[in-house]
Amino acid sequence: HQAITLFRRLMDHHLVPDAFTLPIVVKACAKLNAIQEGMQIHGLLLKIGFGFEKFVQGSLVNMYAKCGEIESACEMFDKIGERDLVSNSLIDGYAKSGQVDLALELFERDLFSWTALVDGFSKCKVETGREIFDRMPERTLVQCNAMINAYIQLLNTLRPKVPHFPAIQTRLLTTLSSSLLNLCNNPQSLKQIHARFILHGLHQNPTLSSKLIDSYANFGLPSLSQQVFTSIIKPNSFLFNSFIRCLSKFCQYEQTLLVFKDMLMISIYPYEETCSFVLNACSSLKRIEYGKLVHGFVLKLGFESCSFMGDSLVEMYNENKVVERMSDKDSSYWSCLINEAYQSGNIDECFRLFKEMRMEDVVPDSAAVINLLRSCVDLNSITSGRVVHCVVVASHLSNNFSVNTALLSMYSKLGCLVDAGLLYEEMPEKDCVVWNIMISAYSQNGCPLESLELLRCMAKSGVRPDLFTAIPAISSTRQLKSTNWGKEMHAHVIRNGSDYQVSVHNSLVDMYSECDHLRYARKVFDLVTNKTVVSWSTMIKGYISHDMSLDALSLFSKMKLDGVRVDFVTVINILPACVNIGALEQVKYLHGYSMKFGLNSFSSVNTAFLVSYAKCGCIEMARILFDEERIDSKDIITWNSMISAYAKHGDWSQCFKLYNQMKKSFLKPDRITLVGLLTACVNSGLVKEGRGFFKEMIETYGCRPGQEHYACMVDLLGRAGNIDEARELVKTMPFKPDARVWGSLLSACKMHSKTQLAEVAAENLITMEPKNAGNYVLLSNIYAASGKWDRVAKMRTLIRDRGLQKTAGCSWVEISGLAHEFRVADRSHPEANFIYAILGNLEVEIKE
Repeated sequence: HQAITLFRRLMDHHLVPDAFTLPIVVKACAKLNAIQEGMQIHGLLLKIGFGFEKFVQGSLVNMYAKCGEIESACEMFDKIGERDLVSNSLIDGYAKSGQVDLALELFERDLFSWTALVDGFSKCKVETGREIFDRMPERTLVQCNAMINAYIQLLNTLRPKVPHFPAIQTRLLTTLSSSLLNLCNNPQSLKQIHARFILHGLHQNPTLSSKLIDSYANFGLPSLSQQVFTSIIKPNSFLFNSFIRCLSKFCQYEQTLLVFKDMLMISIYPYEETCSFVLNACSSLKRIEYGKLVHGFVLKLGFESCSFMGDSLVEMYNENKVVERMSDKDSSYWSCLINEAYQSGNIDECFRLFKEMRMEDVVPDSAAVINLLRSCVDLNSITSGRVVHCVVVASHLSNNFSVNTALLSMYSKLGCLVDAGLLYEEMPEKDCVVWNIMISAYSQNGCPLESLELLRCMAKSGVRPDLFTAIPAISSTRQLKSTNWGKEMHAHVIRNGSDYQVSVHNSLVDMYSECDHLRYARKVFDLVTNKTVVSWSTMIKGYISHDMSLDALSLFSKMKLDGVRVDFVTVINILPACVNIGALEQVKYLHGYSMKFGLNSFSSVNTAFLVSYAKCGCIEMARILFDEERIDSKDIITWNSMISAYAKHGDWSQCFKLYNQMKKSFLKPDRITLVGLLTACVNSGLVKEGRGFFKEMIETYGCRPGQEHYACMVDLLGRAGNIDEARELVKTMPFKPDARVWGSLLSACKMHSKTQLAEVAAENLITMEPKNAGNYVLLSNIYAASGKWDRVAKMRTLIRDRGLQKTAGCSWVEISGLAHEFRVADRSHPEANFIYAILGNLEVEIKE
């Protein structure tokens, strides 16, 4: 199907196919039984003058025969000079249509034709093949073997008794006996045939003995393979190779070396494959010195140019460090070694081989360059990538489409959009892959508008988008948080038939969640029939990002009921929902689940549990998780999480202690570290220490403070009564303060009755958050504290006129693993009357 589709695209671009392309497409038509398509291509062949090539005519005979058009196949067959090349195709066509007499009339000339007839008709119907076999004027071993092979194929389903063949004036020979071995589907049958070989004196036949060794090995009986080998009086190299292969298969490496030594002692030269097995044994046993002797033997015999020999040497010389030279070091040889190094993840070895190749004055080919470009991406080295680009230009590979695509991919993945854009513009040919690389590059590097604009250009150019176009395009609409564009992309995906992949559905769920349309996200999620763990995790993340923790936990429960195996990403996503409602038991359950299935081997999972335990009040458990990690495996995220946990629990001494330990472990503090330290200072009222940390982060670590840092400092200074210093700090900020900074200043003004400054802070807050009733209430309380009741009334009127409501307070309590939610004056709970009765009793007892 893909071959024919590509051929149609080739014709749509008005490109003329050559004589090697068309037979391939004809063969595809034959496999699909697409006779109409095949006839159109036949006409095209005649039109462009390729219809008289022998191999083209042969492919047409094959196509017409397999499609059941025997007359057309015969017509083409009559035009061919060397008919033996395509006779089998026509015989197959006659066999499928059951026209035995016509086939015999056309091909009944010699033994070769008779063999082809028996073989061809037997494939369709064994009885017909046997009928032709019986009509043969004379029979040789070749025809008998062909007939036996036909019955062997039939035995896979019917298992009939092998019929008695007419007496042949020849003994049971090797080829026939070898075919009989294929009948064996159990060790007992194999042993019976082995006994027959001994009875007929064939037990010393090297070919049959080699086949027996392999057959016993395939049944997992290496001991019997060894008995066959030791029973041979004069084993040859063929037998030695079979036995060494058997020993290597069953990891009997010591014996492999011993047998190889015996082989050399009687002056029998090994095959290339034999040396490969011996080298693998040396590698497994770490017998490098012995391996070097074998390597010398390989060089002496001239086997070093074999590709699999190079692979064995690469494996033996410890992580692909083959130091010996091979005889024919062309570009293909170097490309093979570089590819082996890249596939094994040894990036440094790739460039070492490349350097050695250049010293040998070998010009790299496209395969070597592509692997080097991939290595540059793995190293995250744009400098190396530009060096390889220079090599591409110097090696005259600039016009190679595959190399250009690899260069474009390298620049895109390393974030060099300018270089990628220049290369993209210079490319004369752009297929779907090239467009996808650029669309994805813009999307991943924070340029969603450019990504979508490129998608429009792609559509205008006539290139049809595919699955790999849809995913980055949907990601771009997610970044823009544009519902309208999201809906357009959704429709575009459906129209282009890319919505059959679950990964596209997952991207759509994520996009709608980010665009604040959870209803659409859930609708897409429910329509997915083959949900993966990513589907569930994405929808759960959407609920949590919109503070719908109960819905997230409900969906998580449904996920487990559906039998979906939870992965580490899902665990990390669902933990915030447990924390938000204080579901400590659920956190413990997830922790146990993660330990059971080995998910806690991920550092990110341990850090997530650390944060969750701390937020649920179990700071001791959080510290246990922190201490369980080795000091060298703790990353900056783990340290920051523990520091922030102590900060929120008001334990400033532990915060500072951990901070000093982190610096001693040679980890550089970052912006999150400073937030944790300043939070600890705010909660403990440590103004001097807070100023010191703020200064240290700027001057020592070059960390530029953000909005959250200034908010903490304003809060710290304001709580301590340093209102003027807090105001000056806000004025000197290098960027415009956000709601967090003004909110901290407003709270400080309320605490210290600074009405005038409070009005300024509140005015900025209300401008930024006009629908946040809490800001109006806070300013109203400040007016009330200073006795300005007229302004209090004004603020209350403003709240009422704008229809604002302060978000009601909410709390959760977990009992027996079940979370209960309560709001202010809430009576929706089933046990509300009983709860309020207990509350009333407590109030009476308190008063007493």
